[in-house]
Amino acid sequence: MTADDIKQCIADHLACEHLVVDGDGHHWYALIVSPVFEGKRSIQRHQLVYGTVREHMDSEALHALSMKTFTPAEWAQAQQQA
Repeated sequence: MTADDIKQCIADHLACEHLVVDGDGHHWYALIVSPVFEGKRSIQRHQLVYGTVREHMDSEALHALSMKTFTPAEWAQAQQQA
């Protein structure tokens, strides 16, 4: 899988305001900003994202995906602090 493939899988299932996927072909990192994350704990957010790529993880086409998830308000606040 490529970064674009992973990005498309996530974007097809989650409304994302900002989405970046990067990695080395085996280990991937995603930065995801979505209003869907409102009111959800970190583990719930990650479960939502993993659900979008589960098929690829089960087939081992996607080995590892780490992520940071933000609501739009959290992302705006993080950008102001940077």
